[in-house]
Amino acid sequence: MNTRTIMLFPQFKNIDVINNIRKKYDPLADLVLPHITLVFPFESEISNEELNLYLDDCLCDMHPFEIELKGFTKQEDGYGNYLFLNVVKGIDMIKNIHDALYKDKLKQFDSGYEYVPHMTVGKITSIELLDRAFNDVNKCKDKFITIINKISVEMIGEHEESNIVIEYFLNK
Repeated sequence: MNTRTIMLFPQFKNIDVINNIRKKYDPLADLVLPHITLVFPFESEISNEELNLYLDDCLCDMHPFEIELKGFTKQEDGYGNYLFLNVVKGIDMIKNIHDALYKDKLKQFDSGYEYVPHMTVGKITSIELLDRAFNDVNKCKDKFITIINKISVEMIGEHEESNIVIEYFLNK
């Protein structure tokens, strides 16, 4: 069975700023492009063709929309110590897509946690290092603005690498 995830891969003019932060703090920086996860990794027998049809069912009324990311938060939980780049515009659209995707065929994979759209830019080994990294990234005052026009389905390879298997374009 293949592990897949559904994500947005925003294309920002100043993406190099995010890439530089991720190179410092995100162990997955060389394996997957900067992204916002919509459906967290799941294993399913659903074929890519069926999944593509499901995306069409769920997202046929969705149109391209603008997002803006700015500012950082840190999160410590059972999964690790994370640095997030905050979504400050487009939150409702991203949540709507997330909710739509988890309603039917993927409902069994919903963890039940409140979904807060964000871009992970770091996973840090200790709380002390997380605090240092948080202070470092907060020097960045950049805004990251773009139009989201496609949803991507990634298959996670055996070495955690990202292989895009579906690109679903939102209606114009």
